[in-house]
Amino acid sequence: MATPSGSWMQEFNEASKLGDEINGMINGKNSSPPSGSETQRHLSATRRKITILRTKLDILQSLLTALPSKQPISGKEMNRRQDMLKNLSTKVNQMATTLNMSSAANRENLFGPDKKTDDIVNRASGLDNHGLVGFQRQIMKEQDEGLEKLEETVTSTKHIALAVNEELTLHTKLLDDLDEHVDVTNSRLQTVQRKLAFLNKRTKGGCSCLILLVIAIVILIVVIWGLFKYL
Repeated sequence: MATPSGSWMQEFNEASKLGDEINGMINGKNSSPPSGSETQRHLSATRRKITILRTKLDILQSLLTALPSKQPISGKEMNRRQDMLKNLSTKVNQMATTLNMSSAANRENLFGPDKKTDDIVNRASGLDNHGLVGFQRQIMKEQDEGLEKLEETVTSTKHIALAVNEELTLHTKLLDDLDEHVDVTNSRLQTVQRKLAFLNKRTKGGCSCLILLVIAIVILIVVIWGLFKYL
């Protein structure tokens, strides 16, 4: 059965391996040209691993603080392990800073130069480990807020597009109905015209002309009334 000291070392070695993996991911990204969304996914995966590693370091610090109460350990060994944690924490902060710079560079390649990039570098320079941690959290918070605003904009645009589509569908249906109604009215008008032609052959003289004129006026009124009623 592993001792608390041995378990701590095993956990630290796993954290150290994760740090090497993150460093390899960052170096691999820097050695390849940016490729839009693929690069964004790579940066997001790397950032998640950095968050996991920081959580592991917090747990290791808590375990190390409680270690003397579980088994005897020399002060020299405690200091050595504290230095190991400090060095790994510094490495994590440096990798996080490099990752944020890579993210800013990728955003610049996609959307053009970003004046905030130089400002970020200037603000990060000269900070100690504690300052870098706070600075990284602030940058991540700002990025999250930007993504939330972008999501709201996309959602609003989607709703507008759906409303426009429904409006176009309604207008298309109204035009189809109007076209059908015009066809029916035209068919009826042709039928009436044929009947008038037949009636004209059977009736002669001025009386027949007056009758035809009255009938034509009535038909015209009916057609116009039907169209206005539909509209």
